[in-house]
Amino acid sequence: MTMLTEHPLATIRVLLGDDHRIVREGLKQVLADAPEVQVVAEAATGPEVLDRVAELGGGGAGAGPGTAAGTALDVVLLDIAMPGMDGLDVLQTLRRTHPRLPVLMLSTYPERQYAVRCIKLGASGYLNKSADPDDMIAAVRKVAAGGVFVTPATAEALAQAVGQRGAQAGPEALSHREHQVFRLLIQGLSVTQIGAQLGLAGNTVSTYRARILEKTGTRNDVELALYAERQGSV
Repeated sequence: MTMLTEHPLATIRVLLGDDHRIVREGLKQVLADAPEVQVVAEAATGPEVLDRVAELGGGGAGAGPGTAAGTALDVVLLDIAMPGMDGLDVLQTLRRTHPRLPVLMLSTYPERQYAVRCIKLGASGYLNKSADPDDMIAAVRKVAAGGVFVTPATAEALAQAVGQRGAQAGPEALSHREHQVFRLLIQGLSVTQIGAQLGLAGNTVSTYRARILEKTGTRNDVELALYAERQGSV
């Protein structure tokens, strides 16, 4: 008599990239409810994320030869606001170095402000940190399988972006670097401080600031901060 045995679920190996330990612990508790999901590494800064991926290998869905079995990462959960290197810069770097490794972006920022930008830069999905635990697990499973996870709010933001194409205004019209400067300006950082953080010359930051004011229709940093509050950017 032949006994039928269940095949175990394929393990999904996850890297958590977030600078707050309490957030990482919370995420691990959420993911622990999925028996096949295993958090194999953590990182608290942008450069650490890249280092961990380089150490473990980031084959992603259907990793090819040359990736050690049982060690390759399947998903990176990455916060946008990472110290040392912006999460969006980390995302762009991973798209170049490990194009098959799914990256699921996490943030406290609203979908209408960041989801479209993240997906345009190559993210496999975008989730607010306050998302339902079931949605978090579903997102990890879907992107690990090679899919793209889109919440209703993200789908709406994408639809609006398509409808506004060619007539963009405001944050969505900003380039990636302009958006970085925009976020730091509304946090109250000076041109000098922004330059030091992003590795840019002061006059370069000033040029970005002028473009940002023009694209958002504001005249100074105070108006820009009020504009950002209305847009849900702060």
